[in-house]
Amino acid sequence: MRLSGVAVAGLHLPVALAGSHDKQQPLSLSEPWGSSTTPGTQGKRPNIVFILTDDQDLHMQSLDYLPLIKKHLTDKGIFFKRHYCTTAICCPSRVSLWTGKLAHNTNVTDVSPPYGGYPKFAKQGLNDAYLPVWLQEAGYDTYYTGKLFNAHTVDNYNSPFPAGWNGTEFLLDPYTYMYLNASYQRNRDPPVSYPGQHSVDVLAQKALSFLDEASQSPDRPFFLGIAPVAPHSNVAQGPAGDGFDHPLPDNPDDLESLVHFTPPIPAVRHAHLFSDVVVPRTPHFNPPPGAPWGGASWVRRLAPQTADNVAFNDHFYRQRLRTLQSVDELVDAVVHRLEQLGVLDNTYIFYTTDNGFHIGQHRLQPGKECGFEEDINVPLIVRGPGVEAGRVVGDDLVTAHVDLAPTILGLAGVDVSARRNGDGFGFDGEAIPLTGTSLKQAAAADARHEHVTVEFWGFALSEGKRFPGHEQRMVGNNTYKAVRVIGPEYNFYYSVWCNNEHEFYDLTTDPYQLHNLLNVDSASQRPATLLGVPFDKVISRLDALLLVLKSCKGRTCVRPWHALHPAGNVRTLRDALSPRFDSFYERHQKEVSFSRCEMGYLLDAEGPQFETDGLVYRDGAWWSEWV
Repeated sequence: MRLSGVAVAGLHLPVALAGSHDKQQPLSLSEPWGSSTTPGTQGKRPNIVFILTDDQDLHMQSLDYLPLIKKHLTDKGIFFKRHYCTTAICCPSRVSLWTGKLAHNTNVTDVSPPYGGYPKFAKQGLNDAYLPVWLQEAGYDTYYTGKLFNAHTVDNYNSPFPAGWNGTEFLLDPYTYMYLNASYQRNRDPPVSYPGQHSVDVLAQKALSFLDEASQSPDRPFFLGIAPVAPHSNVAQGPAGDGFDHPLPDNPDDLESLVHFTPPIPAVRHAHLFSDVVVPRTPHFNPPPGAPWGGASWVRRLAPQTADNVAFNDHFYRQRLRTLQSVDELVDAVVHRLEQLGVLDNTYIFYTTDNGFHIGQHRLQPGKECGFEEDINVPLIVRGPGVEAGRVVGDDLVTAHVDLAPTILGLAGVDVSARRNGDGFGFDGEAIPLTGTSLKQAAAADARHEHVTVEFWGFALSEGKRFPGHEQRMVGNNTYKAVRVIGPEYNFYYSVWCNNEHEFYDLTTDPYQLHNLLNVDSASQRPATLLGVPFDKVISRLDALLLVLKSCKGRTCVRPWHALHPAGNVRTLRDALSPRFDSFYERHQKEVSFSRCEMGYLLDAEGPQFETDGLVYRDGAWWSEWV
């Protein structure tokens, strides 16, 4: 989300959800994982509960402060440490998650029209081609409560109604991010406001009600999506009074006239927690003058934050942790209700978020929308039948949001490789292995992709306060394409911005992304060799990989090296470094570039396209000729 919302006073505490967090201490990931046995299956196909938070961080350790999620999910399931969103902002990320397609294929690239939001989702024909529709076709009852998409409002909720759901209770703009004045809309009924009640508490009761409703059809499996707004900023609308139904201001200073961002608002019972906690003081937290802080384009121009600025951002961080306590209690309540209904052992529970978040890293104010690990590497936890309890999957498995739809359909018994409507599902990802056997197979050499496509269009927004040196709230030039590559020998991030600046980080030696080795000022810091070959050879391969991924479709997004080498003898970056390919990559292949910066996905601004301009390693043929 970027724009909406007005907070009012008052809180409501449902007794059933009141937790005991008063003496809570942060958890340590070094603690022993749970040892419970894997749940068994029942006769019917499994149920699926999908919990999707909003803007939750992984790298600022938010999971360490959620003991009930650890107890019920992390200790009882798999924690994927290398899971990524592909577009680090709410609506595009959610559309990619529910469709299994990258944003350049959905063309939903923003949170509001003309380039994004619920109206663009519907206009693109995606309302008839996303996960709940497919699950219903497979015989599932489907339910959803919470935030679906941005620009899904009290005025357009029925034009059209979101397809594919048996029962819904949607959070609607412009009240989505008002923690104390949420507006929910049930099925086809008019929206209802909940002034004075905490949004996540209201959501929890609705989620439990849907579980009860689903249990009334014991012969049918169900899917329940639960999407709390926490820990997103609280957002109050300005004098315009119309949420998203207006153009963004040309002058960033005018942003304050439309919306007012504040730290998230916790329930009263959690407001006193974590009084001494601060944002983790990692090496890339607010680097001082003279120290590297990474980045390109506008990020490179950021000033260090003042002491007052840092103090406010620490408060912002604490409010996020406090607000997440309601989510922790929600998970506890959901697990207990599943147990009471006798369906827990045959239910998969997914826990993730739409995108990550940064506060102070690289001198950034609170926000997302960047390609740094804080924004794109997000939590993913899964428990359910056949899932090994307490397992942590690290660098040997890279997964992304576009993998979740094929994963869930596979659990539902759908053959995602089958043809559908003549063109297949068109997924840009592949199913995530969840059992011990499938994880072992995925870890085998070259069995699974080692990359994540990262892309963004439009502006970046500060959700904190203005402070000296950080007066600008909105930055327009924040369009870029990037690729993350993680293998046994390497851990790289490579990106090209719309102003044609480049970034490259070797996260093995620079885990905090402080040294952009493609910065014009950093030539002296570049290593002569990388992976045993000249530095530039690695960059040429990564650029060609990005050329494929920035416009890929379907299986090409999963196996991009095959597009470059149709003989099938190149599956990884290491394979592509063979010296016999030097001329192909360094002299003949087109390089990634933009024609200009745009706020959305406009093909004529995107520069060379692999499908029309790229070469394959096959007699110098063009891709278009080969296919």
